[in-house]
Amino acid sequence: MEWLKLIGIVIIVVGFYLKWDTIGTVLIAAVVTGLVSNMNFIEILETLGKAFVDNRMVSLFILTLPMVGIIERYGLKTQATRLINNMKGVTAGRIMSVYLFIREIAGLASIRIGGHPQFVRPLMNPMVQAAAKSTYNRKLEEEDEEKLKAHISAMENYGNFFGQNLFVGASGVLLIVATFKSLNMEVTGVQIALYSVPIAIVALIIGVVQNILFDRKLNRKYGKKEVTLDE
Repeated sequence: MEWLKLIGIVIIVVGFYLKWDTIGTVLIAAVVTGLVSNMNFIEILETLGKAFVDNRMVSLFILTLPMVGIIERYGLKTQATRLINNMKGVTAGRIMSVYLFIREIAGLASIRIGGHPQFVRPLMNPMVQAAAKSTYNRKLEEEDEEKLKAHISAMENYGNFFGQNLFVGASGVLLIVATFKSLNMEVTGVQIALYSVPIAIVALIIGVVQNILFDRKLNRKYGKKEVTLDE
């Protein structure tokens, strides 16, 4: 009855549908799958332990959660918003372009800034929103505020996705090298990183142009002069 070994998938589907605890559901599915596969309980625990150790880096994001709490507790978001309000000539698009550049440089240096929940939502989004409000001296419509959220999130995605392979020791680069080696093709991490540079530059240019066009769209709507590259 080989089909019984698939019962773990059924448990996961049912558990997610009924909104059970995610970790508990996965553990139950793993234990049940092991039992129907004629594994004893000790073997199951050893397998789970080995899987956790081999993939422990995935859980490191938990260490960034205290940073979010500190940001909220000590008002860094408020101070960043206040700083942007006091600066002149800073538009939402320019801030997003600078962030995209920093994100790619961070990828090159293998510096993990954080991501959407740890950095973009608590800090970058308020800065972008404040820059837009300061530029037009008024509160933006809800639709435009949502578009700003989408744009700064897109800059995070662009910078992270196209910048991470610029570092020769990045997990993506190592995966690519291992895949090529499994196909008997000799490729080094340095080669993959070098080949990633052109697309990273293209992504940066496209992101900057996208931000300039978005600034101009807001200018037409809220009555501000157009933004140019040499301004």
